[in-house]
Amino acid sequence: MSGKRLILERVPVEKQPAIERRKNWNEVVLGYSEEEARAESSRCLVCKKPPCVKGCPVGIDIPGFISGIGRGEYEHAISLIKENNMLPGVCGRVCPQEVQCEKVCVLGKKGEPVSIGKLERFVADLEASGKIEPPQVAKPTRLCAAVIGSGPAGLTASFELRRQGHSVTIFEALHAAGGVLTYGIPEFRLPQEVVEREISTLEAMGVDIVVDSVVGKTTKLEEIANGFNSAFIGIGAGLPLFLGVPGENLVGVYSANEFLTRSNLMRAFKFPGYDTPIRKGKKVIVVGGGNVAMDSARSALRMGASDVTIVYRRSRVEMPARAEEIEHGEEEGIKFIMLSNPVEIIGQGGSVCAVRCQKMKLGEPDESGRRRPVPVEGEFFELEADTLIVAVGTGANPLLPRTIPSLEVNRQGYILADEFLETSVPGVFAGGDIVTGAATVIEAMGAGKLAASEMDRYMRSGGRIKL
Repeated sequence: MSGKRLILERVPVEKQPAIERRKNWNEVVLGYSEEEARAESSRCLVCKKPPCVKGCPVGIDIPGFISGIGRGEYEHAISLIKENNMLPGVCGRVCPQEVQCEKVCVLGKKGEPVSIGKLERFVADLEASGKIEPPQVAKPTRLCAAVIGSGPAGLTASFELRRQGHSVTIFEALHAAGGVLTYGIPEFRLPQEVVEREISTLEAMGVDIVVDSVVGKTTKLEEIANGFNSAFIGIGAGLPLFLGVPGENLVGVYSANEFLTRSNLMRAFKFPGYDTPIRKGKKVIVVGGGNVAMDSARSALRMGASDVTIVYRRSRVEMPARAEEIEHGEEEGIKFIMLSNPVEIIGQGGSVCAVRCQKMKLGEPDESGRRRPVPVEGEFFELEADTLIVAVGTGANPLLPRTIPSLEVNRQGYILADEFLETSVPGVFAGGDIVTGAATVIEAMGAGKLAASEMDRYMRSGGRIKL
């Protein structure tokens, strides 16, 4: 390592031109070629004590797989990744590597960190171009695990449990598996074929997926308790939060959850070819500053909006969205109005026609560490709009917890779990957003991995679900 010449700048990755991509749903970032990937992999210092591995919530051997790419040993590289991550095509696209593994890359102290996410995507897509062999499954244990929810936490838990030889059944409330990967992230950022191929690997391993099954309603937990040794709850935090201002019941007001679900899962952007229409506004306002807000704004643009504006109550510095997504949105023509907060949605004939906003300023930091927005007295302005999308966060859906009286939740409705992710119900584990609140895909996967390990131990010791 000491004699290696440092290459401080990343190999750039090709993107669709903004003028073209804002009119289509094709993937924006086109990924590395083989030559580019090997050139980028050569920048890795292969540290003896790699901080990037500690920065990865699932502990991927990052220097190992990158070295494999550099040697052209792509099968070895993907096998190293899949020892800890069964969703490499997903994570290579949507994980915030810039605040996790890449943030602590040693090379980043003097130049740009290694493009770990783009290299992970490269090797995952290369594998997908051929025949994908499912990971080996251990000898059957005759133990059965139920997984409630098929988002990143549930998929990861299922993968780990099945790999240990257990029978695994996933119960998914919607008509397609994938959770937020399927209904919450647009095609131009995460193509559905990528999600589908990761799920097909699970099915090839022998995992059963039951869709249209709402545990707590169409499927009772008592049925699961009688048929399975242990269960994992990974239902996410899908209850949309609203602004609590006058006019939110007007036609043209959407939660980001509804807007993206209609667009992604129900293909409303192809209306009238599909039966799920969506209001395709010309002047669209999106309230919020996270990735969901960016996804909503960029989706609205692709649906034909002529003017899309993000209104955020803090400054650009505090925006939680990935810098890459903000940059892509700006290139595509998304407008940003910072330090502003809607106080009223104005209607005409029952539909949205404008949004009244109040100017804000930044005060002292709040519990998140970001400076708290404070209203500027007497300073208001109006923005024309025919569609308003509220993307200010989500909460815990109470449907499932309410059906299990012995399942303890906190004041916000999130499931309480111990350090091993076991809940107050013996044999029932939980992880991901339903425990922590909204977090990242890879953090949910880390929870699924930990829960699977504990469920494996619990079931092998003779434990069962005790309601």
